[in-house]
Amino acid sequence: MGFGMVSLAGLLAPDALGAALTETEAKSNSPLAPKSPHFPGKAKRVIHIFANGGPSHLDTFDPKPILTKLHGQPLPMQNLPTERKTGAAFKSPFAFKKYGQSGIEVSELFSHVAEHIDDIAVIRSMHADVPNHEPSLMLMNCGDARLPRPSMGAWVTYGLGTVNQNLPGFISMCPGYPIQESQNWQSAFLPGIYQGTYINTKKEKLEDLIEHIKNNSVTQAEQRQQLDLLHQLNERHALRRAHDAQLEARIQSFELAYRMQIDASDAFDISKEPEHIRTMYGTGTQARQMLIARRLIERGVRFVQVWHGDDQPWDSHDDLEVNHRKLAGESDQAIGALLADLKQRGMLEDTLVIWGGEFGRTPTVELPTAGANAGKVNGRDHNHHGFTMWLAGGGVRGGYVHGATDEFGYKAVEKRVHVHDLHATLLQLLGFDHTKLTFRHAGRDFRLTDVHGNVVKELIA
Repeated sequence: MGFGMVSLAGLLAPDALGAALTETEAKSNSPLAPKSPHFPGKAKRVIHIFANGGPSHLDTFDPKPILTKLHGQPLPMQNLPTERKTGAAFKSPFAFKKYGQSGIEVSELFSHVAEHIDDIAVIRSMHADVPNHEPSLMLMNCGDARLPRPSMGAWVTYGLGTVNQNLPGFISMCPGYPIQESQNWQSAFLPGIYQGTYINTKKEKLEDLIEHIKNNSVTQAEQRQQLDLLHQLNERHALRRAHDAQLEARIQSFELAYRMQIDASDAFDISKEPEHIRTMYGTGTQARQMLIARRLIERGVRFVQVWHGDDQPWDSHDDLEVNHRKLAGESDQAIGALLADLKQRGMLEDTLVIWGGEFGRTPTVELPTAGANAGKVNGRDHNHHGFTMWLAGGGVRGGYVHGATDEFGYKAVEKRVHVHDLHATLLQLLGFDHTKLTFRHAGRDFRLTDVHGNVVKELIA
């Protein structure tokens, strides 16, 4: 149903619906109007790059040379329980080297990202709850592995609003759908206006990316008259159904869709970028997504999520070397270009960039299991006991490695960071006390971190 289903925008008074809505009018009537956080935050906006499927920390940002020495041999410890059965030590097929003044080791897979390592905080001690995609995706995105909860992007737009009332405050781009689909950017019990707007970036033409973005049937003035009448009828309908959040969100979405016809057309059109910028990002879907992400936050979108692809592409139970090399090849140049582009525009200092998946992978090889893998014995199983994520910009302490997994990379053992701690820290960077950013629902004050989470102060510059 196109943007008729998108629950985002401002609830506009009928007398404010002229041929053009001024920025002042839009903000004064919108629940997405910019809001002040609890205290001045160093980050003003977020780009969350999601390597869905679980990239291997051991092959990207957490080198473990001992696995090379023990390759093919049992570890001198019992293998930790994960989703599937694993066997002997499995060395990384990729070379690591030190980068930047900080000398942090990064895999050859991410050599472009590594050029910016002095602006990056690498968290090598992440851990989650279970080794399964669905609950781990929900935990990372929504702060709860099992129950319907608002996504991180929804909480951020609820707390901060957004700058440009002619674009959604929270946009989630993915070429296809990840596991759990729209639950990853849901608003749950928050008002529907804070739900993420999904864009299928498999499609390249603007008219395919955003359905009905252009109206070829009537003029803009005629469309405005139609919407004015529709708004009056909907207002009358709503008066008899007080506090119907779904109805209110639907009314608001019509107005956003109208206003987006100009701003979205511009934001998603990367042909307007200079050739040298497009060359810097490279070609392919990931390059296009990263460049659009920069264009969106540049135009005031508060939270942009960039998924790698359909389903769970980083889920390398077999052929890890081939798959990880392919996936990193699709994204490394574009992510490095994004960091460089933000920095040259003076935007990195107040834009928080996040990279990671829902968990990591085992230091041991996955054993063949009927119906579970191809039986090639050259991949890794899921690993929630220890994995890596990194943060850049937005007040993050650059050139810093936080915590560590054990010598094999199985489990976080030093300065452990749970997903709840990560969320608390991200909100802190945005200017929020995570214990006070709450919403009253079903007789309880809910928050992104539930009843958990501690701010990791070492990650903050």
